[in-house]
Amino acid sequence: MSKKASEHHNKAAEHHDHAARHHREASKHHDSGNYETAAHHAHTAQGHLAHATHHATEAAKAHAEEHGNKAKAAGKS
Repeated sequence: MSKKASEHHNKAAEHHDHAARHHREASKHHDSGNYETAAHHAHTAQGHLAHATHHATEAAKAHAEEHGNKAKAAGKS
């Protein structure tokens, strides 16, 4: 895997981790009736999800650039 693709995969994973933390915080605040703070965390989680999706797309592009249409790169035998 190219360094560029690897970096994007790592950044996607980091953003997914951040989103998960914000969803957990949203859940805690929602349970305690603090709906405004819960909404803030939920919205922030959505932002991290968008960033994760962007990095996953960039990782796929980098992988395709490096490997082109090679069957092995696509997971085909």
